[in-house]
Amino acid sequence: MRISVSSDMDEPVARLLLAELQRRGHAVRAHGALRPGADAQWAACSEAAARDVAEGAADQAVVCCWTGTGASIAANKVPGVRAALCADAVTADGARRWNDANVLALSLRLTSEPLLKEILDAWFAAEPSQDPEDRQNVARVGRLDAARRDS
Repeated sequence: MRISVSSDMDEPVARLLLAELQRRGHAVRAHGALRPGADAQWAACSEAAARDVAEGAADQAVVCCWTGTGASIAANKVPGVRAALCADAVTADGARRWNDANVLALSLRLTSEPLLKEILDAWFAAEPSQDPEDRQNVARVGRLDAARRDS
């Protein structure tokens, strides 16, 4: 899978994230502090990773900042992106399953190495639900994106 990764800081957990994704066989594209010369502001690098997903250059993205909140907000401003801030594996599973999230947001402050691996395990193991109600909710979010684009 093609995964874009952004971080506003070159923190050990961000480097571990890159290594872990590569170890799992993913093709990784780095943004922000993880790519020399790139804009490392959380809004800019999160947007860049999210745009990779929206434009088809990446299948999914992982965006990081100190709390994860800013990264998730910035990513969610890109139409077609459904970013979820996940502090644990259960939330990551639910975000993929019920929300068809395509961008994972992580806190650099709260995410330890074991927790990172648990979150990634859950994220990549979960498949979007085919339940009609879940699909209707995801479709509604898509219509909200379209309405925002058209206004």
